[in-house]
Amino acid sequence: MKQFDDLKATSLYCHACGGSMPVRERLLLILPDGYLFEYHCTSCGEVLGDKKTKLKERDRLLLR
Repeated sequence: MKQFDDLKATSLYCHACGGSMPVRERLLLILPDGYLFEYHCTSCGEVLGDKKTKLKERDRLLLR
């Protein structure tokens, strides 16, 4: 049984702020095989990480 479709980070460690900070997820690119997201610190705006997820079927049709 599938338990998780997608995980989202709510807070990550920020070197600039010196602690665990809330983050915003921002879509960076739509690639042929998935989506690329960046996580930004809500306090200073520093990029704290990224993630790649699978492309949804409805968007796959648009890229053909």
